[in-house]
Formats: sequence, structure tokens, C-alpha cells
Amino acid sequence: MTEINYKDLPKPTKLLWVDLEMTGLDIARDRILEIACEVTDFNFKTLASYEAVIRQPDTVMGTMNEWSQKQHKISGLIDRIEKNGRPEKEVIHELVGFIKAQFGSEPAILAGNSIHNDRNFIKQWWPEVESLLHYRMCDVSSLKIIMNSKYDTEFSKKEVHRAFDDIQASIAELQYYLDFLKNNEA
Repeated sequence: MTEINYKDLPKPTKLLWVDLEMTGLDIARDRILEIACEVTDFNFKTLASYEAVIRQPDTVMGTMNEWSQKQHKISGLIDRIEKNGRPEKEVIHELVGFIKAQFGSEPAILAGNSIHNDRNFIKQWWPEVESLLHYRMCDVSSLKIIMNSKYDTEFSKKEVHRAFDDIQASIAELQYYLDFLKNNEA
């Protein structure tokens, strides 16, 4: 694998919004069940998107924690996996192709809420994808802390826990905070 010198790369032009749904939060044991990606420019215009549900072996599904079992049943994710779940290797291959097609030689900057957790799962289970990502990330939850604590403003969103819906909420949340800051400049 070739070492990337990030200082020599052009200024980023896009963000790779990612959300994962997993069997739990233990990266050593739990696995990815669903991924959604949306590529946007910095005006948050959608340029491309990708979604997939992944069929994991019964041994993995059987270790899903109680919260995940309940939430993924309510959201319909478990039914969707049973009907349309795809092999993980196939999804990884498609995702690598998607990122390369959208970003070319520009490393993809991950964006989303608490994106470090999704990044940890990608690093653990999908190293081929991790190798295409910029070391920097745009974590909306970091701005959420500042907005809540310093400006006493909060973005209200539904807790859907489906990957594509969560990405849409994260983009809307970042836009909300940026608009607030723009309209309340000193």
C-alpha cells in the first residue's frame, strides 16, 4: 500500500457522510448490518449516494445485544436484512468502487454524528475502505457540544436508527448550526 502525504493533497471539495447500523457497539465482536453514504459538496448538495444491508452469519446475528435487537426490529432493519441482505464482501467491493469513483485521488473526509465510532468499525472490519479515508473527519457531534453549551441551542431530530435517515438528520443538524452561527455573528 502506498503512503499518502496529506500535505500534498488538494483542498477537500466534498464530504463522505456515513452512517452504520451494527449488532452492537463492541468493535471486537459486533458487526456492520447496514451502511448508507452520501457524498455532498460543502453547500450540502447531494452528489451521489450508496446504501446496502448486509447479511451476517446466524452466529453473528445471535450475539446482537438487546437494544439492537429491539431497535432493528422496530425500524424494520432485521426484516430488510432477511429479505435483501447482501454478502459483506460484495458490499465492501461496491463501496470501495463508489468512493474511488466519487473522490478519485482525493481522500474522502468522513462526516456524520459520532463518526469516530463508525470509523472504528470500518477500520476493524473493512480495512479496504479505511485506506481510502482522510485522517480528518467532520464530526457534527463536536459542534453539537459547543452549540448546546456555549449558545444554548439544540437541534431536534427523530431517533430513527436507520442509516440513510440518520445521515439526512446529521446534514440538517450541521446546516442548522452553521445557519445559527451565520445569523448570530457579533
